[in-house]
Amino acid sequence: MTEQNQAGEHPLPRVEALGQYVRDLSFENIAMQTGLNPEGPPKVQVEVNLGANTRSQPNEYEVLVKLGIKADTQKDEPIFILELEYGAVFRIENVPEDQLHPFLMIECPRIMFPFLRRIAHDVTRDGGFPPLNLENIDWIALYRNEMARQQAMAEAGGQGQGQGRPN
Repeated sequence: MTEQNQAGEHPLPRVEALGQYVRDLSFENIAMQTGLNPEGPPKVQVEVNLGANTRSQPNEYEVLVKLGIKADTQKDEPIFILELEYGAVFRIENVPEDQLHPFLMIECPRIMFPFLRRIAHDVTRDGGFPPLNLENIDWIALYRNEMARQQAMAEAGGQGQGQGRPN
């Protein structure tokens, strides 16, 4: 028997993380290389990019989260740069086709985020800085902003890139 919602109409969505992995990681300790001795707390900028692809197995998808983190002194001198590409493979069932893209771009990164946060924390600490504790990311707002950007580009005659449909 399949899991049903309260009304008993449709099976409930199922998501299973089959595996997570670091696809690419780069940490550049600029302060140490240049002899910079930063004073005060750094200004941290975080850039997030998302992508999703279908896999060869039915109902399996790879979701990639790319984080670009740059810390500067109060005088805009770079302290460190952390680039992390983190992937996960999910088996997703009972999600309607028209809801699959938002599910992949919102729910899957939400599942992956605690692991991303831990990696950023450990890498910055091991790099000689106070551990970086990333704030929660509003994946819904990120998704809506990207969809609005793509729509504006399409209306202007351009092609949107980034969070496209899974291949």
